[in-house]
Amino acid sequence: MDWTSAQLRSLVELTRRGTITAVADALGYTPGGVSQQITALEKATGMRLLRRVGRRVELTDAGATLALHAERILTTEAEAVEALERTRNEISGTLRVGLFATAAAEILPPALRQVRERHPGVTVRSRDMDVDEVYDAVAGGTVDLALGLDYPDVPIPRDPSLRVMELSRERFSLAVPTGAMPGRADTSRTSGTSDTSGRAGPRKVSLADTRELGWILPSVRSYYGRAVLTACRRAGFEPQVAHEVTDTAATLALVEAGVGVSVVTDLMLRLRPSRLDVLELRETMERHIVVVFRSFAEHRPTVAALVDVLRTSTGRRPPRREHHGTDKLATR
Repeated sequence: MDWTSAQLRSLVELTRRGTITAVADALGYTPGGVSQQITALEKATGMRLLRRVGRRVELTDAGATLALHAERILTTEAEAVEALERTRNEISGTLRVGLFATAAAEILPPALRQVRERHPGVTVRSRDMDVDEVYDAVAGGTVDLALGLDYPDVPIPRDPSLRVMELSRERFSLAVPTGAMPGRADTSRTSGTSDTSGRAGPRKVSLADTRELGWILPSVRSYYGRAVLTACRRAGFEPQVAHEVTDTAATLALVEAGVGVSVVTDLMLRLRPSRLDVLELRETMERHIVVVFRSFAEHRPTVAALVDVLRTSTGRRPPRREHHGTDKLATR
C-alpha cells in the first residue's frame, strides 16, 4: 500500500500518547498536521482507523491492527538505515537527537564541535523536549538517540528495547537566597564562580534545615519533583512548595529574588549567573546524565560515533556502567 513513514509514525504515537495534541507535541507537528497524516493513511488503506468518542479519538480494530504492524515496519526501516550506514567507507548520515534544556546549553555544543572535526559527514538535527519524555521519544523512533536524566530514588521505567548509558553523575547542592541561612553558608557566590563570602560556618547543611523555608520545585508529577520530595521526606519533613517552576533559569532567578530555595547542580548553575548562596548537603542526592538509544542501533556507525563523542566531551570514558531495559539509573 502507498503509505509513508510519517503516516505510520503518527499512528504508532497515537497508541502511545492517546491524543492528537500529544502526538503533535511529540513529533513537532501541529494537531492539524497529525490529523492530515492519519487521514492520508486511511485513504491509503481504504479503511477507517480512528473514531471519535466524545472529545477524544480512539483506534478502530483496523487502526489497532495496523499500528501493531506499523511498529515492526518502522523498526525494520531503522535497521535498514543502520545496515546501509555500515556499507559506507566513511561515517556519514543524519541523526535526530532529543535533549533537555541543560543538555542543549552545556553538553551538546562541545559535542557537535567534536563531531564536525572527527566526522564531517555526520549531520545532527537536535530537538528540545521535556526530559521525562526522551525515553518514549527514542522508543517510538521520534529521535535516534537522546540525552536524558534519571534519579536513583525515582528511576524512570525502562522500555526493554532501549539501551541506556550513563555519561556522568552530578551531586545536588542547596541554593538559597543570599544570607537566608546565616552561619551555615560556606559558599556565597554568583553561580559558576568561586567563593566570595569569606564566611565561616559548617561545611554542610541538611535538607531538614529548610523545613521553615519555601521551596521552588517542578511539579511532583515530574521525576525530578518526585526525587526531591522523596529526599525531603527521607530527611523527615514535607517541603513547602511556594512556586512550582520547571525551567532551571527561572528557578535560579526566583532563588536570587529571595522567594524560596531549591536544589541545584554545577551544570544547572551555569545556565544563569545568579547571586545566591550555594550550600553543600549532608544528604547524598544525585542525578545521572545518560544517553539513550534503541538496542539494535548500538552498532549503527553514526550512533556509535556520537555516543563516543558524548563520553569524551563529558569527561567520562569506558569502562562504563551500562544499563538495559528496566535496570536502575539516575536523572532530572
